[in-house]
Amino acid sequence: MNISAMIKLTISMAIFGSIGFFTINTGVPAVELVFVRCICATLFLSGMWYLTGGHKIEKWNKNEILRTFLCGIFLVLNWVFLFKAFEEMSISIAISIYNLAPIFVLILGTLFLREKMTVSGVLATVICFIGSIFIVGIENFQSVDQLLNSGFLWAILSAICYALTMFTSKTIHGLSPYATTFLQTIVGIVMLLPFSNFEVFMDLTTTNWLFILGTGIIHTGFVYYLFFDSIRSLPTLIISVLVFVDPVVAILLDTILLDFRPTLLQSLGIILIFAGIVFTVFKPAKKSTLNVEEKEVVS
Repeated sequence: MNISAMIKLTISMAIFGSIGFFTINTGVPAVELVFVRCICATLFLSGMWYLTGGHKIEKWNKNEILRTFLCGIFLVLNWVFLFKAFEEMSISIAISIYNLAPIFVLILGTLFLREKMTVSGVLATVICFIGSIFIVGIENFQSVDQLLNSGFLWAILSAICYALTMFTSKTIHGLSPYATTFLQTIVGIVMLLPFSNFEVFMDLTTTNWLFILGTGIIHTGFVYYLFFDSIRSLPTLIISVLVFVDPVVAILLDTILLDFRPTLLQSLGIILIFAGIVFTVFKPAKKSTLNVEEKEVVS
């Protein structure tokens, strides 16, 4: 087991768990905040890349660069949609829905890799869907306007894009974590520049700017370097366990610092969502682990 990679992933997930708290204190809308994050991360990563000398030994592959650009598009959209969700609903609710990503990875595997959807997979999907209804509130599903205003759509879109990010990032092996994240944040700058309203940065306080720089340098540059550096050296089972550090930290901060108090149905929804995710993640992972062990014994 790669202990160093485990520590890196744990730290990255713990820090990312505070992103919601930082986001709501920036005073900047989602698109503009992600744009600044991409600029900060690009400068931070290019500086680290240069100082470590990694740019001199980088091995460029056209196909991997194209996959990295595609992954970058999903990553940036994931951030924008998540921050839009934070604007409409509590951090705990948004993060709980956001972490439905493993369910969407399962669905993507069924659609694009022709993997068979098992009974347990269907059951987990249904459980998570019911949990989503409870967590957002049944009353918000009575009309399209109520659903849009609840932030549910943004949270679901962020989860789908997060799943697509994970789906495509596993195909990137040759590029270094610096190069991978650097290319992705460059994509973000190009994507969001035409849509950014720079007037929103007027009259911001020093505190606002500290939170903005924090989300850019720490949550984007530092965290994503640790994330992409660590997942390449860890088995899927360990990654699946450690990513739960993110929502746990987010919900704790929301409860302790922002006084979030879920209703009984919302609490049940959170439990159902994470129960479905755990059921989805660990059962296939355990089966896969056993198959690997059997193959090693045979060989």
